[in-house]
Amino acid sequence: MKLSVYLSGEIHTDWRDDIAKGIKEAGLKVKLTGPNTNHAASDDCGDEILGKEENNFWKDHKAAKINALRTRKLIADADIVVVRFGDKYKQWNAAFDAGYAAALGKSLIVQHDPSLTHPLKEVDAAALAVCETPQQVVEILKYINKNG
Repeated sequence: MKLSVYLSGEIHTDWRDDIAKGIKEAGLKVKLTGPNTNHAASDDCGDEILGKEENNFWKDHKAAKINALRTRKLIADADIVVVRFGDKYKQWNAAFDAGYAAALGKSLIVQHDPSLTHPLKEVDAAALAVCETPQQVVEILKYINKNG
């Protein structure tokens, strides 16, 4: 069984690399996808594709919509969506991705520090698993693949 897993959320740490390394070490058949984690490229895609905007609102608006096209397609194609919430920045896009994945009936895994349990209780309620570490995400994927 080959799983497609979309890794959403926080982009300022190497948690995606930790999951990819764990998957490789375990020899799992998992295809990982995720958002454009190059912050500048993500922010500038609207200007670069559709033309430069002088007003930052419209620059952000165009980039957000182009990024949403990509994100929605990858989430729709995923078997499992993992959403990580970090503690340093507000990840509004991660909350949207979690809600979108849940609305599509996707299997959802949420990962965050225990200190975020209360503010994320509604997001956690939509998840099939709530983890604290990338290693726990890998262990779940290993369990799913055990007889696959």
